[in-house]
Amino acid sequence: MVPFDAFDASRVPGRLGAAHRAVKKRIELHRYRGDFVNRLLLIGNRLLVLAIAMLVGVPAFMRGALAQESGWFSFAPPNDPYSSNNPIDLRSLNEAHAGDGGFIGVKGSQFVHSRTGEPVRFWAVNGPPGDLKDEKSLDACAKMLAKHGVNLVRVHGGYFDERGKVDPAKVRHAQDIVRAMKDAGIYVHFSIYFPLWMTPKPDDPVLKGYDGKHHPFATLFFDPDFQKEYQSWWAALLTTPDPQTGKKLIDEPAVMSAEIINEDSYLFWTFTPGNVPDPELHILEKQFGDWAAHQYGSIDAAYAHWHGLKTDRDAPAQGRLGFRPLWNIANQKTPRDQDSATFLTESQRDFYQKQYAFLRKLGFKGLITASNWITASPQVLTPLEKYSYTVCDFIDRHGYFSCDDKGPNDGWAIMNSQTYFDRSALRFDGEQPGKPKEFVNPVMDIHYDDKPSMISETTFNRPNRYRTEAPLYYACYGALQGSDCIVHFALDGAQWSVKPGYFMQPWTLMAPTQMAQFPAAALIYRKGLIDEGAVLADLNLKISELEHLAGTPLPQDASFDELRLKDVPKEGQNLKPGDVIDPLIHYAGRTSVRFSKNGGQSKLADLSKLIDRAAKKVTSSTGQLRLDYGNGLLTINAPAAQGLCGNLKAAGEATLANLSIHSNLDLGSIIAVSLDGKPLASSNRILLSVMSEERSTGYQTQREGQLLKILNIGHDPWQIKDISGSVGCKRPDAAQLHVTALDGNGDKVRELGAASQIKLESNVIYYLISK
Repeated sequence: MVPFDAFDASRVPGRLGAAHRAVKKRIELHRYRGDFVNRLLLIGNRLLVLAIAMLVGVPAFMRGALAQESGWFSFAPPNDPYSSNNPIDLRSLNEAHAGDGGFIGVKGSQFVHSRTGEPVRFWAVNGPPGDLKDEKSLDACAKMLAKHGVNLVRVHGGYFDERGKVDPAKVRHAQDIVRAMKDAGIYVHFSIYFPLWMTPKPDDPVLKGYDGKHHPFATLFFDPDFQKEYQSWWAALLTTPDPQTGKKLIDEPAVMSAEIINEDSYLFWTFTPGNVPDPELHILEKQFGDWAAHQYGSIDAAYAHWHGLKTDRDAPAQGRLGFRPLWNIANQKTPRDQDSATFLTESQRDFYQKQYAFLRKLGFKGLITASNWITASPQVLTPLEKYSYTVCDFIDRHGYFSCDDKGPNDGWAIMNSQTYFDRSALRFDGEQPGKPKEFVNPVMDIHYDDKPSMISETTFNRPNRYRTEAPLYYACYGALQGSDCIVHFALDGAQWSVKPGYFMQPWTLMAPTQMAQFPAAALIYRKGLIDEGAVLADLNLKISELEHLAGTPLPQDASFDELRLKDVPKEGQNLKPGDVIDPLIHYAGRTSVRFSKNGGQSKLADLSKLIDRAAKKVTSSTGQLRLDYGNGLLTINAPAAQGLCGNLKAAGEATLANLSIHSNLDLGSIIAVSLDGKPLASSNRILLSVMSEERSTGYQTQREGQLLKILNIGHDPWQIKDISGSVGCKRPDAAQLHVTALDGNGDKVRELGAASQIKLESNVIYYLISK
């Protein structure tokens, strides 16, 4: 095995190499993400605003208007007055206080309020921003989030200092966050440990052998001393009384859930001797030696079963056995590889069981999830990873939609001289320009063991112009697949800012294409305005076959370039090892995977009526969603939600059940959603949400082949491309329906007339249609 950072991904074919490169960037991303980065952003923003104001003498409320660019309009809403009866204010969807319905529980495959039994979906963000330290700013942030349809925040950060000891100030801040969010009806999910947050020093009394430069990947899974230190963090966070209320978070129903570990696994490329020093790795190798001796009677007997296959790290005289590289394990599948995979899976699963039991013994009443990471082999190792998670209450995952950004500090910032390309998810554009389509997206959700599902980090990375697609994409397909929680990454600021200054983050949510589309998207997702699809794949996988590396026919990120269509199993055909189900199934309906000792029959529905590869179209089993991935256009046609997203121009004159839509925009979204729970055919209050694309003021690029090179990252305020088009209401009473243009806060600007034909204004993103 070789160190992860030294691994030559170019030698690994297909998406495995791409995944390795992507995750190296994710590691760099996390190294620079956090409070320090947020403080730099905040300071840079304030200094620039102050400098401009001093030099130009322009009041802040006027700068957006002066910054307007030809063909674009400035998006710089004034301070929100939170007026009553605001059409985009979704605060009423939340409880008066999070937890009023009791602790969040699980019933079947859904999250529910334990006191009422009412199902709940979470439209969530990673946040709040790290620079919000006082009660007033936290309350304001919570109020803004609730208005935009958010009902959960994932608080992602450690509660320890650089020596691994509990930091009481961080615990108090967590209590402040819970109080503020609770008052806005927003729940909290805690993620308290990620290996990249620690770089143990050579004299660390718990983590032995580190040099102050490496992160403790995998070590928590097997080191009992480190596990005790880790448990002390949970105990401090959950059992320290709040100085204001005297209440412990362990007794707080507003705490929805706890995440045991973020983005770590035995089954990912980071599991190498280069990342685990000898004193630590010896612990795990001894555990593997003991396991093998127990299985076969002795290590020598294990060698005999393995046909004499050894590794350089084997030390049988000390009872230690090493591990072959994950690539060899997943691809060569020797008897030793199979036993290695079995041991690592059992060890990881046992760790989750023990930490689950610890939190329950501590008195934690919320839900618990294991982790959320990918593996070195989606088809062979990922089902083992997911199986290890099933000892907890629900299944989590992560996924980002990137745009091949490259250049200085590309893992954590947008900077001048970087290159990227504009990549459409609705077209399934490949990860690099000119590459084949890749039918992979974070929204693809597989339900495991009938447990609820969460995606606790996801976004479309900036500066991709196709970020416009993201909110409706997540909302519609999340609802179709019965996903239970979508957590958007990341709320790095609570104001509408592009983060001017030295750098800008590539994931900010306070952007027009993201947060401004949340009201319509949150309604679709949380209220189920798109029906759940039929279960189209129902798999029953035998655990022993997975441990023998047979793999799954439904890998989480099967890409088209990994498939041969003639080998895709047909309806009614028995699934065989090596089969891969068409990944477009996720755009047609739901999928289910169960793990059991005996396995069982797997069922695959007839997909031929839903997936038309010749026409490049996928229709949902409900008939409410139609994806034209040739043109990059999603058509939404449900009783209470209708519209288009993507290449609007390709739709021509689109006729839906109750609307007609026409626009010459090659990128945008136009969606009407019912605000009163009635179908659009009879609703008395309808929100029409419109978006084109965004960029910062002064943003400039130049083309370099198929890529774009950033010449100027720009500055505040946001710009939105001028909107054009029309929407016609086909109801018999359309002439009696009033149309009101709203501003960026959702407040009334002016009356526009009847709904029979609405000419979209170039600078309006919200309209109220009412009777």
